[in-house]
Amino acid sequence: MIQGHDAIRQPRDSSLINETAQRLLLAGNALEACSVLEQALQTMPADPSLWLQLAAALRRLGRADAEMAALDKALALDPQNMGALLQKASLQELKGETRAASITFRSVLQMIPPGHVSPPAMRPVLQHAKDVIAANDRGLETFLEERLGAVRHRYGAPEMRRFDRCLAALLRRRPIFQQRPSLMHFPGLPSIEFYDRGDFPWLDALEAASNDIRAELIDLLADGNSMLQPYVQIAAGLPLNQWRELNQSRRWSVYFLWRDGVAYPEHLARFPRTVAALEKWPRADIPGCGPTAVFSILDANTRIPPHHGVNNTRLIVHLPLIVPDGCWFRVGAERREWRTGEAFVFDDTIEHEAWNGSGAPRAILILDIWSPFLSDAERELVRVATAGVGEWYGTRSCLGA
Repeated sequence: MIQGHDAIRQPRDSSLINETAQRLLLAGNALEACSVLEQALQTMPADPSLWLQLAAALRRLGRADAEMAALDKALALDPQNMGALLQKASLQELKGETRAASITFRSVLQMIPPGHVSPPAMRPVLQHAKDVIAANDRGLETFLEERLGAVRHRYGAPEMRRFDRCLAALLRRRPIFQQRPSLMHFPGLPSIEFYDRGDFPWLDALEAASNDIRAELIDLLADGNSMLQPYVQIAAGLPLNQWRELNQSRRWSVYFLWRDGVAYPEHLARFPRTVAALEKWPRADIPGCGPTAVFSILDANTRIPPHHGVNNTRLIVHLPLIVPDGCWFRVGAERREWRTGEAFVFDDTIEHEAWNGSGAPRAILILDIWSPFLSDAERELVRVATAGVGEWYGTRSCLGA
């Protein structure tokens, strides 16, 4: 008793009061701990640590409503107090409010920065939080599917495709990726991983010519790797980051027809049927940045690490030409295999990566096109601004400074 009263005579020393209350709790005297803390809170009502310690004492006494009130007081003063959030979620579980607990646990997990290594003592607690959230999401999925069943029957797969991605993200089965261009971000453009094939009818003619394009590429490859150049060529002294293994390496090699708006006449002359097939290609004509048309050769058992493109005003087209089994491509949360002769369009400013897990090279034709959501005026403004960036830095503007 004297120890508690001594602590209260020092109204600014909340750490001493908390220590006193903690000792009382360890001694099994939760009622006296509550008394000490309640008296201290009369003079220090804005100290969240005292409210949290009071909540711990009230837990020992089984006074759930009072404990929740104390936790809410602590969180009103310090909304990012992880200890208070964890205790609140635990109390919600004890009260059978598992759905509310999953929301509180999710708030805790969202506070942890990516890559953070939690102390060993915290790992079981955080794993329990993940388990509660996962169980809630499974229950929510079943609940929603019961209500969506009738609606699903009224619509076909095309209408449901985007919604199913939305639902997967809501249930945390699909991570959310955003555009992160390294050079230019144009606001208001949609963040779509793989675009609907039907939005680009000109792809039919390109695919129809895929056998001719493949034949010309095979003729080139017959002359050996000397005809190709490494795609990743980072100058000495610059950070390599994720490109360390592929820098200056022909494991990922290329052969340009156009590069950043500049044609390669000798290369074009070698690919007459390919050039003819590209007549209707809606190229992204951005000075210093586009168009680009390039054959990309990924060697056996080679991975292109996750990365982002430079400019979301353009989209990227892949026309697969030589695709052994075991090759795949990921954009954001969606992964797919290349299929020979089947083109697709994607946004390369969303994180993407590629993998050739086969024992033979994989080859595709890569093109860039304008985003269909830009007006003619916006395209012209982007051309001028992008060219200006290149002029300012004295470099190809797609590479930045």
